[in-house]
Amino acid sequence: MHERMAWAERLRLYARLVRLDKPIGILLLLWPTLWALWIASNGKPSLYVLTVFVVGTVLMRSAGCAINDWADRDFDRHVVRTAERPLTSGRISGREALMVAAVLALLSLLLVLPLDGLTLALSVVAAFVAASYPFTKRFFALPQAYLGIAFGFGIPMAFAAIEGRVPLVGWVLLAANVFWALAYDTEYAMVDRDDDLRIGIRTAAITFGRFDVLAVMLCYAGTLALLFVAGAMAGLGWAWDTGLVIAAGIAVHHYRLIRTRTRAGCFKAFLHNNWLGAAVFAGLVVDRLT
Repeated sequence: MHERMAWAERLRLYARLVRLDKPIGILLLLWPTLWALWIASNGKPSLYVLTVFVVGTVLMRSAGCAINDWADRDFDRHVVRTAERPLTSGRISGREALMVAAVLALLSLLLVLPLDGLTLALSVVAAFVAASYPFTKRFFALPQAYLGIAFGFGIPMAFAAIEGRVPLVGWVLLAANVFWALAYDTEYAMVDRDDDLRIGIRTAAITFGRFDVLAVMLCYAGTLALLFVAGAMAGLGWAWDTGLVIAAGIAVHHYRLIRTRTRAGCFKAFLHNNWLGAAVFAGLVVDRLT
């Protein structure tokens, strides 16, 4: 009985390690992947491919969280928001975190094995980018841009899985995702800016400085402009454009939340990006249905 309880507690710690209790990260990866799947398949992805990409998104985001916590274990204890994470607080070991990440990455790889060679090759690149992202915060002034590539690699993989190639529209969507990640993860970094300055981590919020709010809004503008271009390239119509208009309204709401730079407002804006991604996807679904 005691042993079962111990294992149950261990599993709860592992679930917290990979942020299953905070699904916002999964959604921010999932929306751009779904955009790509719907465009590549003309709104009709097969159930198998859809399942592979949804489950793979959950697995790779979870593996990325474990790697991130292992890489940042010496920094996180100095940040109020992250000090009680399972690895940082010592409730699980660094070796356990690496093992969890390895198992999840392996399961993700097994999912894409039945797909074509290009998708498999891109999945290897995606795994490398995701695993290396945490280390960019040591030297790169805009690690959030690198995160945008990591979070958006489901886009070229989706096109490869369905079309056997990655057309130009796929790369435009990936570029849009880089700008979107710069916007929402800068909002996220604004929450921890004081702690990050003290411990020496580089973030876009620090790099942009007093122009952080302006930079976030310009990134949203870049995101929407590139999505508009992608829609034109894919032959999308009024419903897609309507989704982008709604997304623009959501971005304006985020300006109201972050303009005073409060921790609560910036974090709320970050979480609210789920609705921006959902608005774009809803417009795409309606467009393909009509």
